[in-house]
Amino acid sequence: MSHADDATPVAHADETPGDATSAAPDQTREAPVTPRRRAFAPWVFWPAAAVILGFVAFAMAFPTVAESLFGSIQSGIVGAFGWYYVLLAAVFVVFALWMGVSRYGDIKLGKDDDEPEFSRLSWLSMLFAAGMGIGLVFYGVAEPLSHYASPRPGVTGDANQLAGQALSQTYLHWGVHAWAIYIVVGLGMAYAIHRRGRPVSIRYALEPLLGKHVHGLWGNVIDVVSVVGTLFGVATSLGLGVLQISAGLSAAGIAEPTLLVQVVLIAGITGVTIFSLVSGVTKGMKWLSNTNIVLAALLLVFVLVSGPSLFLLRDFVQSLGNYLQNVVGLTFTVSAFSGAEGEAWQGAWTTFYWGWWMSWAPFVGIFIARISKGRTVREVVVGVLVVPTLLTFLWFSVMGGAALYREVFGSGGLVAADGSVDTEGALFEMLQGLPGGSIAVFGAILLIGLFFITSSDSGSLVLGMISTGGDTEPRPWVRIFWAVVTALVAIALLVTGGLDALKTAAIITALPFSVVMIGICVATFRAFDSEHRRFLRAQRTQLRDDFGDHYGLEEARAPKRGLLGLGRRRP
Repeated sequence: MSHADDATPVAHADETPGDATSAAPDQTREAPVTPRRRAFAPWVFWPAAAVILGFVAFAMAFPTVAESLFGSIQSGIVGAFGWYYVLLAAVFVVFALWMGVSRYGDIKLGKDDDEPEFSRLSWLSMLFAAGMGIGLVFYGVAEPLSHYASPRPGVTGDANQLAGQALSQTYLHWGVHAWAIYIVVGLGMAYAIHRRGRPVSIRYALEPLLGKHVHGLWGNVIDVVSVVGTLFGVATSLGLGVLQISAGLSAAGIAEPTLLVQVVLIAGITGVTIFSLVSGVTKGMKWLSNTNIVLAALLLVFVLVSGPSLFLLRDFVQSLGNYLQNVVGLTFTVSAFSGAEGEAWQGAWTTFYWGWWMSWAPFVGIFIARISKGRTVREVVVGVLVVPTLLTFLWFSVMGGAALYREVFGSGGLVAADGSVDTEGALFEMLQGLPGGSIAVFGAILLIGLFFITSSDSGSLVLGMISTGGDTEPRPWVRIFWAVVTALVAIALLVTGGLDALKTAAIITALPFSVVMIGICVATFRAFDSEHRRFLRAQRTQLRDDFGDHYGLEEARAPKRGLLGLGRRRP
């Protein structure tokens, strides 16, 4: 039973738990903070815009220098902080599980009488849609193949063993750890928005820790870091999408994957997003989002039916078991004894992913918070960790499993003679090897394009909310500005190194936001612990009121029983 559902009195949702500036928690009542209707928050918007546009100008003006600089920064961060990213991801998993199974799991993310806005099935579908994006389509085939062809330093075995570990490694990067990172932000934001009535801004997730300072310099710094991290995270996804669309057009014989084609694609798809914002047809975005899920499901079913169906189903079960058996060891693997080769592998894969997920955390975390009103902490943790993770594993076991089957038992051809994998084009090569695969190639291109549009639209909305101080409906020009800037950053990253530059951006921008996430963990614990203690205090008060002078004497007044528990009750 939720604390909020109990008949005993509990602290009001608008009280400030653990506020360092407050008096006794029971005596503190604050009115919900309602953001003023203004175009933007100047101390968030302008600093974030200056940092991002400065990066774009530098990368465009000096692409060679920028590429060299970004490579050096990435090597420095991976070498000095790779262990930190790995340890932090593990801590976030433990934190998420602790919040779900502990006494805090019954806390409601909303007012006492709030009920969930969406049915459980719709809610779970939307959770999966939040994480089901360009990345899954981009890496669905390429990552398992890459781990098979070039396994982590120190991993050896025959073809069957390498194929098995390839999926386990992929599951690590896309499974529980990714969603636990999102839960950290999602829980903090859901409690702040729905339980305490705060605006949709990352700073308020740290209010139980920082108190009144969230309204000043520290709050502005938190939101600036969140905006920069989110924008680079979204830009990384858009860059991956364009790389794959251009590879798909090449596979279909339409156009070569040149930088000019990729820039034109970014400009054209961003133009569609801007048109939707200007014309007010944003309701169509919901339709596009649903279409994305349907197309992804159709592509998955196509590969499952036209590929080695029984093998793929068996592989899903077996790979899931391998993952569960090895997940703890994989979680803490940093390739410490593999030297420079191990550092390079970590930077290209695990460190990149943990950085990418952290830079995406404000975006997905706010989405999780907004759709989880009225649910308990335990519901959110279980729903976010279990269902999207299993569906993600199914996607990789089918898409990646079909490619691995072709390499191990079939005609091969997806891995080059030198062991390299065409990351951008592997999906289309695999599809073309299936019956009716040429049609599926066009379906995959359409799917990626729709994901690009919806990601740009949703990203501009989240960036607009944070940069306006929590306005849930930022003005159209604000969203257009962030959509254009995101496109410019994606172009700048492609100019300065393509895929490697996209990975570097995610790793770099996640470093400062990781500190914010640590603060959110501490703040969320303080808020939940304070509410739980107030709940127990109110419960004891209610008991005293019910029993009056006999409080604590219930056992002493129990009726005496005879043999076999029989006897008269006292009047």
